[in-house]
Amino acid sequence: MSDCAFCSIVAERAPAYRVYEDGRTLAFLDVNPAARGHTLVVPKEHAESITEMQAPLVGDVFRTAQRVAAALESAFEPDGINVVQSNGRAAGQEVLHAHVHVIPRSEDDSVDLDWTAGDPDDAVLTDTAATLREESDALSR
Repeated sequence: MSDCAFCSIVAERAPAYRVYEDGRTLAFLDVNPAARGHTLVVPKEHAESITEMQAPLVGDVFRTAQRVAAALESAFEPDGINVVQSNGRAAGQEVLHAHVHVIPRSEDDSVDLDWTAGDPDDAVLTDTAATLREESDALSR
């Protein structure tokens, strides 16, 4: 896609600090990092979200994310690592090309990933699980 920033990076029409590349994925440093080493992993094939990707490509992207996480652990010895994938602007996706953030963390960093949204009761959780099971089963057909 010609107007996609990440497609431009994949095609080497835009610069990037490349970390890893294979036939189907590319990992490069985030230029607005939450922490030193914050890396983005993208499929080379354009897809706006993880739900648009074929399952084998999702696996490829997460294998690359695993590799990047291992490299971050070895290079920087962080206290932890977040692996985050967001779909849609409401979820914080700024570039509409599927990507995974691999973020090294330290106990005293200021990165805020607080997803606390409330304390639903058992009935809400039971209903939500049932709805998602039905939808998941329908997708398998």
